[in-house]
Order: sequence, then C-alpha cells, then structure tokens
Amino acid sequence: MTRLAGARFQEPGLEQFLVFLQKSPFNMLLFGLALASGAMLIWPLIMRSLRRTGEIGTFEAVQLINRRDAVVLDVRDSGEFAAGHIVNAKHIPEAQLADRIKELEKYRSRPIIVSCRTGTRAPVVAGALRKRGLAEVFALRGGVAAWQQASMPLEKS
Repeated sequence: MTRLAGARFQEPGLEQFLVFLQKSPFNMLLFGLALASGAMLIWPLIMRSLRRTGEIGTFEAVQLINRRDAVVLDVRDSGEFAAGHIVNAKHIPEAQLADRIKELEKYRSRPIIVSCRTGTRAPVVAGALRKRGLAEVFALRGGVAAWQQASMPLEKS
C-alpha cells in the first residue's frame, strides 16, 4: 500500500481486475476478444516452430536445383500448371499422387521440392512423400506465387 497525505491507496490486483470484469458482461466480452485475438496472432508462430515439414524459400530452392539437381514436383491442377509452372517441374496433381507415386521412385537419390499455388498444399504432400520413404522432400514456402514474386522464371505448357 502507498500512503499519500493520509489517504490509503490500494495497488490494483487480480481481485480488483476480476471484480471489474464481473461488473458488466461487456467487460467480459472485450477481455475475451482481446485474449482470442492475441491467441490468433501467436498461433501461427507456435505452429511454424512445431511443424517438421521442411519448408524452404525460393532462394534455397534455386540452390537445391542448381547444386544438387533437385526435382520440382508441382501438385496443382492441370489448368493451374498450364498457366505457368517452375521450369522443368514434374506435374502430378495432388488428387492423383497416390496412384502415380511410383513415378517418383527414380528420383529417390535427389532432393524433391513440392510446389503448389500458395504453399498450403505442398507441406501436406511433402509429409506424405516422406512417409512413403522419400528422404529429402521439401515444400516451397509460398508456392508458385512466392516464386513469381521473387521474379523467378515460369514456363507455360
């Protein structure tokens, strides 16, 4: 407690905060919204650190392609692939991956970079390929959109 000119002031504590929240349902709602928005801001950071997908950026992908002859696997639909894809990318749509996985067996000794449009499907596919025994599989962070934004070349078929 702090004393000033004979008056007694009490330091704000948890009890006073709880009383403040209980005074109005609106106070509780605002506090709940603040907690929820804070959790939504922190959640992607936590998940990114826990995820073991092996995501790489465009710079690292170019290095793997040039130095280790990595294979780029594009898992987008045929229309998206025809509109523009990474040069020399192998096209296996995500829906057909289970049926065509044997086509990737010949690339077992090379790194595989999985790309999609925005980088949301690629980590899932990369994880599935790792479960199938392919060791060096990476997801392109941001997908073909990030590749384009980095001014990297695309080819159309």
